[in-house]
Amino acid sequence: MPANDPLTLMTVHAHPDDETIGTGGAMAKAIRDGHRVVLVTCTRGEQGEIVVKDLDTPDNHRRLGEIRAGELEAAMADLGVTEWENLGYRDSDMMGRPGNNDPRTFWQADLDEATGRLVWLVRRHRPQVMTTYNEFGGYGHPDHIRTHDVAVRAFERAGDPAWYPKQLAPEHGGTGPVEAEGGLAPWQPLKLYEQAIPASVRLAMKERLEAVGEKSPWSEPEGASDEELEQWRAAMARMLVPDESITTWVDVSDVVDRKWSAIGKHVTQMSPDNFFLRFGLDGWREFWSKEAYILRESRIPTSPPESDLFAGIEPGSATAAPAPAASAAG
Repeated sequence: MPANDPLTLMTVHAHPDDETIGTGGAMAKAIRDGHRVVLVTCTRGEQGEIVVKDLDTPDNHRRLGEIRAGELEAAMADLGVTEWENLGYRDSDMMGRPGNNDPRTFWQADLDEATGRLVWLVRRHRPQVMTTYNEFGGYGHPDHIRTHDVAVRAFERAGDPAWYPKQLAPEHGGTGPVEAEGGLAPWQPLKLYEQAIPASVRLAMKERLEAVGEKSPWSEPEGASDEELEQWRAAMARMLVPDESITTWVDVSDVVDRKWSAIGKHVTQMSPDNFFLRFGLDGWREFWSKEAYILRESRIPTSPPESDLFAGIEPGSATAAPAPAASAAG
């Protein structure tokens, strides 16, 4: 990799709007600092809700994937991101709903095949840094869980020529087309992060909402049975990421206005009374001036706590994984 090539961040998300909520600040900051950002969404959010009453029509639900793709393009313009890829799966709705059984959904996809699609993108775009969700998907959505499953495997497999050799050029030990005709080389990203909303931020928002007489997603449900309350508390325990587990705090205060503008472009998903938007730009400056990440894997020495996803990576320091001996091409 030439030393003057920009470092690349690849953020892997489930649906349009997730990119801004979870990593919008880091993406905008990376672009501002001269890095390259590639956004990957695994679905187009076809089975999401439409939160604006006037837009909540059968016709808009029929073409919701197209609408959300347009919203995503507008949000990316605010963040300064120009590269977007999609894995091509259908939104998986929620667990227990009929839509979750659709064979076209991401949740129903073959895990190795889905990973292969992302591996191809990693090998093509050659990021040094990747981000995903934790194993609970942040809040238990099937598409978020599957995004974690696929991203973790892609990080491990993209640099291994034994995986998906049909993607690789013969020059790099593969059985695919030559490099001049689109064959790829193995590529090992250097760092994999899980995005997180720390417990301190969630609890601060909960207290602020309850102070004005409103419920938050983290307020105990009223009228719940003992069993339902126990299930809710178990889910909360998985959602609340302890602050001490955060390895990387990225200060995005100087680009938070871009992040706020971008989230506003996701009109069908973000109503003004959504808890993320409830306190306006001032609330984002208070609660979202930093983005939190947990360094899950690193192929270089690191020294947490970090303040930059690219910490420890110098231009030219990342290279393609070495090709295997010809007999190992498979």
